[in-house]
Amino acid sequence: MNAAPLGVFDSGIGGLTVARALFERLPRESVIYFGDTARVPYGPKSPDTVRRYSGEILAFLLKRGVKAVVVACNTSTAHALGALQRQSPVPVVGVIEPGARAAVAATRTGNIGVIGTAGTVASGAYERAIKALRADACVHSQPCPLFVPLVEEAWFEHPAAELIAREYLEPLKRARVDVLVLGCTHYPLLKPLLSRVMGPDVQLVDSAEETATAVARELERLDLLANGGGGSNNHRFVVSDDEPHFRKVGALFLGEKLKQVEVVPL
Repeated sequence: MNAAPLGVFDSGIGGLTVARALFERLPRESVIYFGDTARVPYGPKSPDTVRRYSGEILAFLLKRGVKAVVVACNTSTAHALGALQRQSPVPVVGVIEPGARAAVAATRTGNIGVIGTAGTVASGAYERAIKALRADACVHSQPCPLFVPLVEEAWFEHPAAELIAREYLEPLKRARVDVLVLGCTHYPLLKPLLSRVMGPDVQLVDSAEETATAVARELERLDLLANGGGGSNNHRFVVSDDEPHFRKVGALFLGEKLKQVEVVPL
């Protein structure tokens, strides 16, 4: 048993969907969340830059005494997961493999859609992960760069959001995918809209929920779960810039006010 916190990081605010899933799946665990709000978005940045930023955040979280690290950013997972796992003395879990596993389990036809940032889609990471599990799968990937700013503006049901969603998702509808992987941690907040646009026959896969399940399994396997004796958890939130915006939008992601947000520039 291990009472040390879990470290969770993202390029900004979107990873709070993963943090929320962890709170629900592992209610006794404490979490330190780091959002790199000074350098968001990671999607358009080069793989080398994403690896460097991710390594800096890993070092910060290790100094805070975390027992495991969750990379709650699809772009960081795509470009940096292997490097982080080699550098880290504690387990590091990303968001792509759990999402891919859930997509393969859910598809009836093998026709799978993936939406994400430009960086995640260009990396081909989801396609590789899906095909490693099901070689005959047909993966249709679509970058949706405007979804992140829409979510950060809380325009979940705005007419502009619907127009953009219909434009982005039309190629996936034409391809007749039966599963759509939400390959960015911002996207779960658009679930009702995306579900309506894709129609009732398409199942949405939320990588946040799948990642929380994968983290729980890993902690159990390594005997790192927090003591079940009713101890209270202690969640802390750290950003590299713009604490007021993080606090405001973070409340939408978590469904509750963020009491304490620390600013630590890297």
